[in-house]
Amino acid sequence: QVQFVESGGGLVQAGGSLRLTCTASGGSIDSIDGMAWYRLAPGKQRELVAVVAKSGTTNYHDSVKGRFTISRDNAKNAVYLYMSSLKPEYTAIYYCNDIWIARAPNFDSWGQGTQVTVST
Repeated sequence: QVQFVESGGGLVQAGGSLRLTCTASGGSIDSIDGMAWYRLAPGKQRELVAVVAKSGTTNYHDSVKGRFTISRDNAKNAVYLYMSSLKPEYTAIYYCNDIWIARAPNFDSWGQGTQVTVST
């Protein structure tokens, strides 16, 4: 099955920008209908942040509209999350996965994620 590795997180100042990368192995991202980014903050439930379909159509959580951009690069077998105008409340561990697989209630095959910390 396809495995995903997240990278690109770090410590940034509020208002700054960051690019997260999701690299797939064991399969092709271009075969996945919907690739998604999620985030998990301390004391909160995992939250769907952004989705990109095969067609390139995107959807975003209301809290990040206008600030985040998700995109695919099939040649590199990767998905990116461009984040700008970062807010402290965006601090979380960010994960990527196939939305149609990860939506299962008992899904637990999350990767390591990448930590994003936005300073106040």
